[in-house]
Amino acid sequence: MPGEAQPKTSRASTREGLTVDSGMDPVHALPPDLPAPVDDGACDHLPGAQVPSVRLASTRGRLVDLAEIAERPAVLFFYPRTREPGKAAGSEWDAIPGARGCTPQSCGFRDLHREFAALGVAVFGVSTQETGYQSEFVERNHVPFELLSDRDLALTGALRLPTFEYPVERGGPTTLIRRMAWYVERGRIEKIWYPVFPPDRNAQMVLEWLGARGRVLTPRRGEVRTA
Repeated sequence: MPGEAQPKTSRASTREGLTVDSGMDPVHALPPDLPAPVDDGACDHLPGAQVPSVRLASTRGRLVDLAEIAERPAVLFFYPRTREPGKAAGSEWDAIPGARGCTPQSCGFRDLHREFAALGVAVFGVSTQETGYQSEFVERNHVPFELLSDRDLALTGALRLPTFEYPVERGGPTTLIRRMAWYVERGRIEKIWYPVFPPDRNAQMVLEWLGARGRVLTPRRGEVRTA
């Protein structure tokens, strides 16, 4: 993954407990000394917020109205930017708290997709990368759900999402969304995960929360028990 802006490393702590498997694809392996992001309050206004009617391009060749998908139980996870094939993330990117880990985060949701589907919960990934760039990632990593492109920053601006600037050569704007996840239901953001760390645990965190919550509300079926 290319990187993110210039967040201040003085505001971050260092995560020492990440496990690196030497047999793992280096894209998926997280260095043990990644700086952990801290909660800067940039998402405090989002819990309970109504999801706006913003249409984003999907990797399935359609426009997705976020207000429509938010009427039903869904998880939207946000990530800054996946790397280009064959290119290393780089030390500058790794030094940004919360930047590294977009592929492990996405593949975590991929690997648990059936569990979310069994609960009746849809999954979508969102970044500011262009749809063509996202589509290559979906094909290469066998991602079973749609990635949505906020390339024009329509959703980012409408809900004042936390972002940072990072110079990128291709695939989208230099404005990148900070990593987070939402659970939406009946048109509103029910739960926020921000900051997310480590990123490869994001999907499991969300799934565990759904299990502890004990139910998923749907507009037509009422309560669906999750545990």
